[in-house]
Amino acid sequence: MSKSLVQDAVQTNEEHRVGLYEIGTECTDPSQVSKETQLESLNLNWAEKDLPQKKRTKHVHGLHPYLGKFIPQLVEVFIRKYFSPSQRVFDPFSGSGTTLIQANELGVHSVGCDISAFNVLLTRCKSQKYNIEELRKELTDIIQKTKSILRPDLFTETKRTDSDDSDWAKSEYLRKWYSPQALIDLVVFRDLIPQYKNQDIMKIVLTRAARSARLTTHFDLDFPKKPQTEPYYCYKHGRTCTPVQEAWKFLRRYSIDVMRRVEQFSHHRKEAEVSIIHGDSRSVNPHYIDGVITSPPYVGMIDYHEQHRYAYELLGLEDFSSGEIGPAFKGAGKSAKDEYQALLSEVFRNAAKYMDDGALFVIVAGDRYGLYPKIADSCNLEQIGVVKRHVNRRTGRRSSEFYESIFIWRKIG
Repeated sequence: MSKSLVQDAVQTNEEHRVGLYEIGTECTDPSQVSKETQLESLNLNWAEKDLPQKKRTKHVHGLHPYLGKFIPQLVEVFIRKYFSPSQRVFDPFSGSGTTLIQANELGVHSVGCDISAFNVLLTRCKSQKYNIEELRKELTDIIQKTKSILRPDLFTETKRTDSDDSDWAKSEYLRKWYSPQALIDLVVFRDLIPQYKNQDIMKIVLTRAARSARLTTHFDLDFPKKPQTEPYYCYKHGRTCTPVQEAWKFLRRYSIDVMRRVEQFSHHRKEAEVSIIHGDSRSVNPHYIDGVITSPPYVGMIDYHEQHRYAYELLGLEDFSSGEIGPAFKGAGKSAKDEYQALLSEVFRNAAKYMDDGALFVIVAGDRYGLYPKIADSCNLEQIGVVKRHVNRRTGRRSSEFYESIFIWRKIG
């Protein structure tokens, strides 16, 4: 990171705090942030009217649902303030690729790392440069072939098969969470994918359809606990609904939507480098980086492999869930918090090895337990600012108050 950027970031050594603004205070427009913008002036408490879902999930940012991701506008604010197009930003918890995609849109080089094979697949699909016409033809063709197998007419010789010897029939998860017809729909589409060039993006269409086609209530796609096999009262629609029995309609719908999003991003995509590494961020080598923007997993909140279990089962992805940091199944007791601090410290110390003294870390965290000051100290990182943010948009049926802290740390010699 250049000296001018470091000097801008550390005008004084005191901690900058942005409190919760009074109602009516105008929120920050990310596109207006520059290197001269003061931390004290940032109001990142966007409500739905300030930052509607359409903007938060613009183009490929909405390619596939993903729990626990931060919004691209947060990344935009801090890239505009701290990075230049010639520089390279690193996200050691790249998740669904928000940092990398937003960096590319702003012309900044980026590299990400994630231990989840699905996350790496998703990020690769979002960041790839496509031949739009070729992709459109292939998606159209696979949907037509899938339909001809699932809905054969008098002139079609092919027909669906559902042999008990198939791999999906041996998967307890798939048999538990899908109706027989929905599973057949998904497998037919999946088995056609090897015929095409753009296989990865077709896998995302498949997994997105698989998420929607599970035997669960319409209002609980995020955290389903058990299959829903009987009609139920739906809080989302305000009436009695029945569980999904097919996946075909989702495959068709999401093929169209994925094509639309990829084409939209093609108009914003820059030539800035984007690379994604499947590995452990405690030991990965990202090569030289100018700084970090990341949102680590929150302790005891989400099992990241488990939220995409359908993808691992359908695609045969390798499961490295034992390497997750702060997973929900370990809870948030003292031992879990101690382990979380130790592992995050390893991640940040490793990243710092590839950064110059004075380079910055921007860490978005829901630090309800006050764990991050100790992490910074253990990594020899100086806190030069922290922006408090009220997250007043909640998903699903959750409505409790939620706050985030954006820590700005500087590497010191």
